[in-house]
Parts: sequence; structure tokens; C-alpha cells
Amino acid sequence: MKIPKALLVDPERNGLYGALAVALSIFVFAYSTRFGQVSILAYYACWLPLLLVDRRLILDHYWRFGWIAAFALLACLSTFWSAAPAVSARAGLQLLSHVICVLIAARTVSVNTLCRGAVIGIGVVLAFSFVFGQYNYDPLDGTYSFVGAFSSKNQIGLFASLGIYFAFSCLFILREHMVWRLLALGCGLVSAIALVKAQSATSVLAILVTLAVLIALKVALRFAPATRKGAMAAAVMIAVGAAFAAANLGAMDVVLGAFGKDSTLTGRTYLWSEGLAAAANAPIFGVGYQAYWVQGFSEAERLWAEFYIGSRSGFHFHNTYIAAAVELGLVGLLLIAFLMVRTSLGLLSRLVGSRRDPAAVVAFGIAWMFLIRSFVEVDVINPYVVGSFLLCYAAGFLTAPQREGDAACAATPIPLLRHGAI
Repeated sequence: MKIPKALLVDPERNGLYGALAVALSIFVFAYSTRFGQVSILAYYACWLPLLLVDRRLILDHYWRFGWIAAFALLACLSTFWSAAPAVSARAGLQLLSHVICVLIAARTVSVNTLCRGAVIGIGVVLAFSFVFGQYNYDPLDGTYSFVGAFSSKNQIGLFASLGIYFAFSCLFILREHMVWRLLALGCGLVSAIALVKAQSATSVLAILVTLAVLIALKVALRFAPATRKGAMAAAVMIAVGAAFAAANLGAMDVVLGAFGKDSTLTGRTYLWSEGLAAAANAPIFGVGYQAYWVQGFSEAERLWAEFYIGSRSGFHFHNTYIAAAVELGLVGLLLIAFLMVRTSLGLLSRLVGSRRDPAAVVAFGIAWMFLIRSFVEVDVINPYVVGSFLLCYAAGFLTAPQREGDAACAATPIPLLRHGAI
């Protein structure tokens, strides 16, 4: 039996395959540590075979992706100066292959399909956590928090906040059909319950700020294109002023206090100082990708002990830029900062001159959320995690030429296909 190529790689016709592939990928990102290498192979099987289906389509103008893959390429090269060469070589290749899969997804999956797959995938992830999850005691703040089937409340908080975001996108930005609206409502409700139970201040604040920015953006887009720049500039100034006032008038401490945290963000500021000190020892290229948190290395062992990390794994500096500076130095820091800032500003610039582009609004919201989280979490520099998948998808969406066809907007990131078969 021959399967039409379009059912696999045309974003206007591969809705079923694309949504299932995204959903499976998100489940793998959540629980690959539980299900092991088989789940990772399933993730690769979703995307890499599409190269064989239509190689020319996937690789068309591939040089546009250079700035997206630059950080992953540097991670691979760090093997040559790494303090743990074997660790850096393995992790660097994993990150690069992961980015390649994401860019294939950006070429073949529309934003509508991404949102549908995310609603399914996150719904299943959270349902699994409710069935098999647990509460863990946090010795740093002396509280019990719901961690689900994860090892940290921040992880389930991230998936819960993403569930709320994609539910909001399906309902109010993309305005999906009734069945998808019902699924989005269900996912949003389950996500809200999980977010409340997890008590993750980072995730709550990030999703609130993201939704507020999207609502403000929707209002700004009602203006004529000629006046949007002024409206958006005013919105940015108000946001910066509000953030400055909150920081200086104590509002931030009040918000953190509601979650049982103090101004040190439960040890984060100490971790940041330790990370900056470590980065100063290898300022240009760092100690090597994932070559700091290695069992047997004295500094990593010391911090694991101080923060009661009995597993001696799965820990980081809770700041994307500090983590990048430690592992890949100033060069790595600049590359990841460039990726995050260019993606956010590039999508915002596209919206300024666009009449109606809901897909770009969704992609901007993704980039904006991870930009906010980047100052207190490490979501986007590791392989097989939902953060790096979504950020690189948004960046890949930005590099693609606009054309009509993605949910009645100019946003689908690939040219028209030959309707062949495999």
C-alpha cells in the first residue's frame, strides 16, 4: 500500500500524523528517564524518517538554520577541551540530533498541529502523573509538594504551565473547532489543577506574565500596522516600569512569600554565585558541555550534598545563561542568548507588519515564556526536553518564508509539495 507523501510531510494535510508525533515526543520528553532508550528511539522514529520521505523539502535552504544549531555544534566541539570528554561527546551528539529532529518538525508541522499535539501530549503526561505520582518533601523550604511522576515540582510545573498556554492558544488565538476546544478545555483544567498542587512559583509567574503579554499583544494588533510600533513600544515601557516598581517596592517578595519562598528563591542566588565563580575559571569556552555536573567531580559533589540531591544527578544552576557560561563559556552564553532574543524579537517584528498571523502569535508566546523562565530555570540547552524542542521550533518557524495556508494565516514554514507517494 502506498501512502501519499503529503499525509506525512505536508502541514496542510498531515494533521493526524503531526499531532500524534508531537504528542509522543512530549511524552518522551517528560518520562524518558522512566522508560529509557526505547522512548528516545521512538522520538527519533517520529522525525528522522521524514528525511527519506522528501529529502529536498526538508533540506531546502538548510543554511537558514545555522544560528539555531550553532549552540549544539559548539557543544559537540567542546569534546576537544572538555574536562569530561566522553560525557561531552555523547551529550553534544544527542543535542545536535535533537535539534535536527526539531527543525524537521518545524518544516513539516503547522502551528495548529503543534498545538493539537501538545494538548494531547500534555494531557496524557499530567494524567500519568496523577495516576502514578507522589508528593515529595523539600528540605530547603520545609514543604511537601506534588511532583507527579517527575523528580521535581518545577518539572511538573513546566508541563502544567505549557498545558495552560496551549489550551489558551487553541481557544482564543487559533480558535479551533469544537472537538479541539473541548480537548483544550480539559487539558487546561487538568493543567491548572497540577500547577496549583505543584506550588511552583516559577511556573505560575511565567504563565501569568506570558498570558498577560499575549492579551496585550492581541489588543495592540487591533491597531493599524502604522501605529502598532508605538503601541507595542508603550506596552514594553509599561511592562519594564511595572517590573522595576515590583522589584523596588517589595511586590516580588510578597508574591514569593505566597509560595513559601524568600528573596533568595530558595537557594538560587547562592547557586548563581557558585556558577559565576565556576565560569570565571574557564571564561571563553567553559569546562565542556555537561562536563560540570559529573559524579566524582569535587565541586559537583559538594553542591549535590549541600542541596540534598541524593541521586547526584538532574541538578543545574537554575539560570540558563550561567549554566551556558559554565559549560561553554562566553561563546556559548552569547550563542544561546542570541537564539532566544532573536527568536522573540524576530517574531514580534513579524507581527508588527502583519495583518493577521495567529500562528506567529503562538510562536512568539512560546519564545517569550522560555525567555522569561531562562533567568531562573534551565529549560532549553539540554537534549530530549520540551523546552529546547519548543524554542527551536519557534526559531525554525521564524526562518521560514511566509505563505498563505496555516489556519488562514501567512505562517506555514515550507513550500508547496509534490503530491507523490512512498
